[in-house]
Amino acid sequence: MFPKSEPASRLLTPTQLNALARSLLEDSFPLVEVLGEISNFACPSSGHLYFTLKDRNAQVRCAMFRQRSQWMRFKPENGQSVQVRGRLTLYEPRGDYQLVLEHMQPAGEGELLRAFQALKEKLQAEGLFDAERKKPIPTQIKRLGVLSSAGGAAIHDVLSVLRRRWPLLQVELLPIPVQGKDAPSQIGSMLTRADESQRYSVLLLTRGGGSLEDLAAFNDERLARTIAACVTPVVSAVGHEIDFTIADFVADLRCPTPSAAAETLSPDGQAIGRRIDELGTRAARSLRNRLQTAQQRLDHLQLRLRNQHPQARLQLALDRGRALHARITKLGEQVISRQQQHLNQLLARLSAKAPGAQLGLQRRRVDLALHTLQAQVRLQLQRAQRSTQALGRTLHAVSPLATLDRGYAILADSERTLRSVASIKVNDPLRARLADGELGLRVTAVSPAPPHKMPN
Repeated sequence: MFPKSEPASRLLTPTQLNALARSLLEDSFPLVEVLGEISNFACPSSGHLYFTLKDRNAQVRCAMFRQRSQWMRFKPENGQSVQVRGRLTLYEPRGDYQLVLEHMQPAGEGELLRAFQALKEKLQAEGLFDAERKKPIPTQIKRLGVLSSAGGAAIHDVLSVLRRRWPLLQVELLPIPVQGKDAPSQIGSMLTRADESQRYSVLLLTRGGGSLEDLAAFNDERLARTIAACVTPVVSAVGHEIDFTIADFVADLRCPTPSAAAETLSPDGQAIGRRIDELGTRAARSLRNRLQTAQQRLDHLQLRLRNQHPQARLQLALDRGRALHARITKLGEQVISRQQQHLNQLLARLSAKAPGAQLGLQRRRVDLALHTLQAQVRLQLQRAQRSTQALGRTLHAVSPLATLDRGYAILADSERTLRSVASIKVNDPLRARLADGELGLRVTAVSPAPPHKMPN
């Protein structure tokens, strides 16, 4: 039997009480940050995370849903110290209060992040991140120095991509520790030796992904200044695409992953092969076209040269003369044939119609017509022959040797053909070319012709 007391203003059910408690918790507490150790960790297939966060004297249940947990850069484990941020709420089915987390990181990462931001701001203020001081990455890389862990996944990714894209690239592994207390100094020492050797076209600084603590070696100030002082271009590919280190900001080029760095620093061998084949095909086609054009032009010039040769022109004139003579002869034969046919017709008519008394008269007329016809034929043949002879003489007149046949001579000294007496002196030896030979002469007198006077 309950003790007597003042009557309650409202009677609540457990569900209502839990809902009221949940509302009070969520409204009364802002985002809280808690440091503790993970226990009872569970990660079902849904992707949500459930665990207990505890210290020596207390514990609190925590839940982190998939939309938040998928962005974490580390894998939580039992016994791991973590720093979480979330909101207090009540899980009503059990009446337990819990933290619904928005962020979780390994313990101590907050200090690392603050140190990272402070160093980043300091070096940025000094100009170490400025684009003007960064060196260009050469397009033709002869030798690549890769600073990475010899047994890490990063070097295997780099070598795999380079073998696929451009196996001719010379690659040398410069082994370094990628994490640990002494890693920054050893990385800086190897980087300095590689730069001073002037052996490499590019230096690639790379490792796989990890937490901010795992990448701490690449957030070292001395290492950053060593990278900035390098004469050889330095490419940084540290961690995954979402990871950023001080080395990334100082380097001449930052690549999101080791594989992406290998892609950036190597040409595509297959694309280059296809380009070479294409250029070879184009060059061969162009050469064939040029040779064909040159051959056609040569044939055309040879044909023009043959047509312009004096012997060819003379032969053409002779061919035209022969063709004309053949036409005239054929025309004469046609005239004789027609006249003969006409004569035969007249004789037939005469034989058929002429009386015996007129036979002698008709015979004389026939003889006269025959004589006249023969005279006309002979006259036409003579005209054709004279025309043919005139054409022959015309052809002979244009011959280079026709001038010498007409009694002229060509005078020349030892060097050239003479056109004027201005350059001739007495006793100069000369040569005279005649139609049938040459004469050797010597000048006895030089008399210039008087100038021509214009008529009034």
